[in-house]
Amino acid sequence: MLKFMRNKILIPLFILFGLAAFFSFRYGGKGAQTSQEKRVLLVNTAIKTVQTAHFSPKPIDDIFSSRIYHRIIKSFDIDKLFFTKEDIKKLQTYEFQIDDQIKLNSIEFFDSLDAIYMRRTNASEKYYQEILKTPFTFDKKEEMQMNADKEEYAENESSLIERWRQYLKYRVLAKYVDLKNEQEKKKENKDSVNAKMKSDEELEVLAREDVNRFYQRVYKRIHKWKDDERFTYFVNTIMEAEDPHTSYYPPAEKEEFDVNMSGSFVGIGARLSPENDKITVSSIITGSPSWKQGELKAGDEIQKVAQGDKPPVDIQGFELTDAIKLIRGPKGTEVRLTVKRADGSTKVIPIIRDVIEIEETFAKSAIINTKDGQIGYIHLPEFYANFNHTSGRSCAVDVAEEVKKLKESGVKGIILDLRYNGGGSLGDVVDMAGIFVGKGPVVQVKTNHSSPSVLRAGGPDTAMYSGPLAIMVNENSASASEILAAAMQDYKRAVIVGSITFGKGTVQKMVDLDQMIDPMTKLKMMDDTVGAQGKSLGTIKLTMEKFYRVNGGSTQLKGVSPDIKIPDNFDSYEDEEFGERNNKSALPWDEIPAAIYRPTNSVTNLDQLAKLSESRIKANPTFKLIQENSEYLKKRKEDNKISLNEKQYRKDQEEVNATSKKIEELQKKAVLLELANPTADLKKVNTDSASITKNKDWLKNLSKDLYLSETVNIINDMRKATSEVIMNTKRK
Repeated sequence: MLKFMRNKILIPLFILFGLAAFFSFRYGGKGAQTSQEKRVLLVNTAIKTVQTAHFSPKPIDDIFSSRIYHRIIKSFDIDKLFFTKEDIKKLQTYEFQIDDQIKLNSIEFFDSLDAIYMRRTNASEKYYQEILKTPFTFDKKEEMQMNADKEEYAENESSLIERWRQYLKYRVLAKYVDLKNEQEKKKENKDSVNAKMKSDEELEVLAREDVNRFYQRVYKRIHKWKDDERFTYFVNTIMEAEDPHTSYYPPAEKEEFDVNMSGSFVGIGARLSPENDKITVSSIITGSPSWKQGELKAGDEIQKVAQGDKPPVDIQGFELTDAIKLIRGPKGTEVRLTVKRADGSTKVIPIIRDVIEIEETFAKSAIINTKDGQIGYIHLPEFYANFNHTSGRSCAVDVAEEVKKLKESGVKGIILDLRYNGGGSLGDVVDMAGIFVGKGPVVQVKTNHSSPSVLRAGGPDTAMYSGPLAIMVNENSASASEILAAAMQDYKRAVIVGSITFGKGTVQKMVDLDQMIDPMTKLKMMDDTVGAQGKSLGTIKLTMEKFYRVNGGSTQLKGVSPDIKIPDNFDSYEDEEFGERNNKSALPWDEIPAAIYRPTNSVTNLDQLAKLSESRIKANPTFKLIQENSEYLKKRKEDNKISLNEKQYRKDQEEVNATSKKIEELQKKAVLLELANPTADLKKVNTDSASITKNKDWLKNLSKDLYLSETVNIINDMRKATSEVIMNTKRK
């Protein structure tokens, strides 16, 4: 039985309990200055918390000030479509003053930045409206630079308008070409012989109208982006200057973070999508309250939301996130939805909210049938855990259950897929390692001021599964994924297959900022409902520790190098282009003494496995094309200019798409993997038509997965080599 380790790694309480003593800011309570005072309190509390408890806090000095200045300017105007050189000249006076302002309880820089930003966004709304009134022609030789880092800020307003003209022309050209291509396809369709074809001029008008509608939605969101939310963005920029994973969460965003980590939430179980200021139901989650109630259908438009028998709120024109807030609520409460059907009829549908589990978040398995026997496959999209409820789902427990199913099915090897898994619960990854190695050290964790602590799998002495194991990773496998892959590599327990991983070797803790202020300030703040955060300052996800492999090396920055490399579209890029290595605020790589551990040496023929895989990859025309595409993408990245001439644009797009089309054609001819569900899952995947379709699509996509196919070959090579060792041993 696996022990749940969620609470093994605690925030160093001696640090946090002492923090509040340092915070003695005055808070005036109710009045005109309340919001401003609370913002100052938030910034000071957040920064002093970072200074006291961060793994490696940066000094609050001119370097800090300059770093914050450049990050916030870029984040507010990443494409250089808002600020002019004159604006930057005004803001530049603050470049080395932000640290001094923080010490003086001032947020003058943000106020100045915000004022200029709002003035420029209001002006730019008129720019796009005026520019899109005039037709574009695409026969001139013209190009624009897509990488704003290679461009100066606009000299003045007229040059800013010209930049907008080019940018909008590019958007219209892309849509115009798409519309022409769609029309050409219709011409080839015999059923569309009598369909009226539009002229190039008419298609250009449609393209401009489409781009105009897009920017109407963009500016609608900008106008709804309240100054409190822009201030939150500012605070987050300060936090992320410490390292890429320290960030600030206002109360509502913290709730959303908890939902994402747990894989569950309380609601009605309807997936919603925004369509032209309408909120429509795109699908119903199987087993959810909406599914059980039975009346809400995909395609229904939700017009009003009522809490039980209270008056309904008309949500037409609402942002999707605001509508979702009204629809979600406490477990067991009733929400009444006024919906408009596709036939024009309306109906009020009462639904009792309950816990919804997002199945896509959770581990699931499949069986791959090969001529050499069955291979088990486990997909783990994230290391989920419900930190607020001990009865919530745990990925370690779920993976153990999937392993059990696969063993009962008689598989001869297991593939654990951690591609695109960004990490999650550190306790769960330690428990999960125990499934494959039994008891033993898994990872070392260290604060800046303490000796390393070794986290050990607390399961039985023997592993739950001891057969051939491969772990698939890519450049988006991070954090907990890297811990597990590194541990299995150090133990020589599994073959790691894929690309170099992301390189996140740090541990974050959630720190409630309300606990960091003195009691009198907290009391005054609780009396006040005005201001950026209402009655709460929010939470910091704070980098307080780094983790290290059992061999002593860190996964920070360098990531985990696979034992067997499989080519991908980014092979030709430099290592610095991806993951943690691409972020200037990332903490450095280092190492500590190795832990005492005993490798299982389950993988004894790694060189042979790598050579066999390499020979297959070289002989595979699809992998050859992927490598060629990687070279082409690198070349395109270095040349960031794009043509605004239709002929040249089409030529460039054809070059971009040519290799992809060839890869698609080769994949169509490839021998597909044969997959099936474990017997234990058949009842669940056949619950209803939606579940059946979703499961079929999942298995179909896996069957065409080139990388999975090669990993299956590697597992079979491992099995053959193991069999040969056993036979040779018997002969002796």
